[in-house]
Amino acid sequence: MLRRLISLATTLALAGANASLAESLRVATFEVELKRRGPGLLLADILTGDEQVEAVVAVIAAASPDVLLLTGFDHDHEGHALAAFADLLDEAGLNLAHRFAARPNAGLPSGLDLDGNGRLGEARDAQGYGAFTGQGGMAILSRYPLGAVRDFSAFLWADLPGALPPMVDGLPFPSAEAQAARRLSSVAHWDVPVITPDGPLHLLAFNATTPVFDGPEDLNGRRNHDEILFWQRLLDGALPFDPPAGPVVVIGNANLDPTDGDGRREAIRALLDDSRLQDPQPASIGGAQAANPEHRGDPALDTADWSDPMPGNLRVAYVLPDARLEVSGAGVFWPAPDDPLAEVVETASRHRLVWVDLEFN
Repeated sequence: MLRRLISLATTLALAGANASLAESLRVATFEVELKRRGPGLLLADILTGDEQVEAVVAVIAAASPDVLLLTGFDHDHEGHALAAFADLLDEAGLNLAHRFAARPNAGLPSGLDLDGNGRLGEARDAQGYGAFTGQGGMAILSRYPLGAVRDFSAFLWADLPGALPPMVDGLPFPSAEAQAARRLSSVAHWDVPVITPDGPLHLLAFNATTPVFDGPEDLNGRRNHDEILFWQRLLDGALPFDPPAGPVVVIGNANLDPTDGDGRREAIRALLDDSRLQDPQPASIGGAQAANPEHRGDPALDTADWSDPMPGNLRVAYVLPDARLEVSGAGVFWPAPDDPLAEVVETASRHRLVWVDLEFN
């Protein structure tokens, strides 16, 4: 059944690919949850026909993006998993030949007790949560060439203007040493120029930490807030990096809903309200039909299908284009339950692919 639906998705991709190229630039982000328990296991799954991997490929092929940010994708130093994954996309009719991935902070050893439990070398002691270096990293795949990438992932949290560092009884949590050494990015922050026929488009790509699973110090909630805030500070010119010289798209998994769920929602609200960006409000029929009983926001905008009642379905993934760009379409790839692709989407990830079509003036 799954392979038949994958074949259907491939057919849809082949039918829509030329139209996408001719009419607009489709930019997408997808939290694929291709995180495995150890190094090399994702590559093995890609090479041996793992059902989840095949479903992820089918969803991406059906959406047919020109530029794609993958989050929740294990990183390896040689890039073998990403290359093998790109080969599967190519077999499905989607040629995204240009790729970028760099070592993320996820699983990167810090040598310090970053969670304050008195032990070293655990997943929470890494610069970003991870059982091994690269677990749940990020990658960019593109039809178009990529320019010189600026990787901000080593930027220290303590150096962010207006940061909200975790404190307990007025003291840095878990220690002044840990707080001074902790990087802001739990996974990565990148500025990736896509060299389109109409000029460079800067993808401001990231994957923020979940704002829960911590203690009263609210370490994850505060870090999530500040990972989102980073982009506004960059555009403000308030960081030791120049703002991008050209139109941008802030893209990725912010792990924060502006209305529902936990977290410091003012961070994502401020980004959505930033006049330099625009929110196309990508929506779906599937999200609208999967609304939680206590939902306060528009369920059609949701991008993740989590268990009820907590956290429930939320809007956590975003594609926010520069206000100077023209948006010709947007959506969340979440079909209705009776759609032939619904089973594939559910097999792929608890998250949904989000896409926006752009025109250049």
